[in-house]
Order: sequence, then C-alpha cells, then structure tokens
Amino acid sequence: MSKFDFYQQLNAQISAVICDESDTIANMANISALLFEHLPDINWAGFYRKQGQELVLGPFQGQVACIRIALDKGVCGAAATSKQTQRIADVHQFDGHIACDARTNSELVIPVIYAGEVIAVLDIDSTHFERFDEDDQKGLEATVALLVKNMK
Repeated sequence: MSKFDFYQQLNAQISAVICDESDTIANMANISALLFEHLPDINWAGFYRKQGQELVLGPFQGQVACIRIALDKGVCGAAATSKQTQRIADVHQFDGHIACDARTNSELVIPVIYAGEVIAVLDIDSTHFERFDEDDQKGLEATVALLVKNMK
C-alpha cells in the first residue's frame, strides 16, 4: 500500500471516530491512540496545548513526556511560534531540541490552527533518523485538518 493510500485509510478511520464528537480533548485522545497504533516506527504521538506563553502536555500515547514547553524552545515551540510544520530528520542537530525521550531521533510537529491562532501542536517522535518524509507530513497535516474541522 502506498503512503498516500495508508493516510487516506487512516484519516477515514479518524474521521469516523471523531465526526460526531465536538470535545477537542476527547478527539485529541482518540487521534493520539490511532496514530500510535497504526504509524510504524514511532515512539510517541500526542498533543501539546497552547496555554499562555507555553505548550502544556495534552492527550498522548508513549513514554512519560515533558509537561511544559516554552514557546521559544524545542521543535514544538518552533512549530507553534512559526505556525509552520517542523519535519526534523535528526533532532540532535536541531538547536534547542528538548530531549523528553533520549531515544527519539526524528520528529514531526504540526501546528493546530483554529480561527487563525495556534491552539496546540501534534507531535510525533521516532527512534529512527529521517523517519518522516513529505508524504507523512501531508498525511498528518490532513489529520490535523480533520481535528480542526470538528471544533465548534
């Protein structure tokens, strides 16, 4: 199966699970669970919610994580402040990387933008270097779009 087809199927499943639920936290929880279950070679999948000038741990699957991240720190902070997806092939080369799990080697972080403002980020980590490519980025940006579509 191509990655395009994989993400089409995964996002159809996510849509079916969250389509009738308006609670964002509940939807983040189910999205995290589905991503962790279905994405190969990842060690963490979840959300950080923006609260003031920091990101606070939200629903996730994986090892215990950093609870608070300043907006000017790490890959998550970069995604939140730039409003741009961050696809990092080697996190050890990213200036200011926060090592919540020392096993993580690559990371993909997508801002969740609602009404023009970043309200959260979706963070996916892998122990493999260069785990994420453009197809992963597009597929997971579509996942975030499904979450935003269900916000009321």
